[in-house]
Amino acid sequence: MELFPACRNARDRFIVLLHGRAGLRPGGAAGLRREDMHFMPDSTALGCPRPGSHLHTLRRDNINGARSKRQSAVAPGRRKPVDHLVVLAYDQYVMERMALPHGPDSGFVLVNLFAEPLGAPMAPDSITELFGRLSKRAGLSRNVTPRMLRRAAGSNLLDAGGGRDEIAALLDHARLSGAEPCLTLAPDRLRSAVDAVPSPRALTGGARRGCCSRPSSPSRSRERMPPTPSWPPSCGP
Repeated sequence: MELFPACRNARDRFIVLLHGRAGLRPGGAAGLRREDMHFMPDSTALGCPRPGSHLHTLRRDNINGARSKRQSAVAPGRRKPVDHLVVLAYDQYVMERMALPHGPDSGFVLVNLFAEPLGAPMAPDSITELFGRLSKRAGLSRNVTPRMLRRAAGSNLLDAGGGRDEIAALLDHARLSGAEPCLTLAPDRLRSAVDAVPSPRALTGGARRGCCSRPSSPSRSRERMPPTPSWPPSCGP
């Protein structure tokens, strides 16, 4: 990914992975709290029975204006599984953050480390602006937006064999159809799908004779044809 070499600190790399691997929106990423990060094989000690590394996105009244998009009375929060790359990036970011005097001040995950106000939680607009700076620093012809990385996260899951319901859950879509605009099928996977379709002869075992069946042998064809007259024709008596 071209944005990675353009990142100058561990926090920015973690932000890129939150959107490109976990499929978060800027509002969801900016609203994360440190207690939402369950990046352990077993989080039962934290009161969470779900196994594996994951994070929670909850709708709260945040001072930075961040707001998780999906919310309901039945499911007040979402739990998103994350892979080892997100966990590794978070570990590096925590070490970077805690080494600064203002690092431990806030309970938010994403905070201002190198710009005023130091230690304050990042706003969703600040995350979008960060992607613009990274795109320019990487020399890209257009800005990479958080929405593009969410689309990449959904497409990568599709190419890996994920179902529409799994992709909709990752991207926090209420309906399966909501995930459709976020999906782009890889050309190689489309080629493989076309090549995997069996021929009619393979489906029928060669028992039926249709438009795709084997033509008759030349000997049988000749038997059905009228005899070829001799040449030159013989004269009658």
